[in-house]
Amino acid sequence: MTESARPPLPPFTAETAAQKVRAAENAWNTHDPEKIALAYSVDSQWRNRAEFFNGRERIVQFLQQKWAKELDYRLIKELCGLSRSAYCRALCL
Repeated sequence: MTESARPPLPPFTAETAAQKVRAAENAWNTHDPEKIALAYSVDSQWRNRAEFFNGRERIVQFLQQKWAKELDYRLIKELCGLSRSAYCRALCL
């Protein structure tokens, strides 16, 4: 298992895909940028609207700034499709 791999891992069943989605939602809603950044590769590339940035350090900075302004931010993820090892994310409030 790699540094950022978190079970359950693909291939997903409907049950394990739902567990993966819920674990991601719970992690995001801790508002702990360091913990969240570890779920992404060290050279991860992100886009937020017109802003583009790379790497975990920058992810942490972005999330700190985001949550300093968006005090009531809460992410809601739902399993909206399951095909082989894929799942999709849902919406942010």
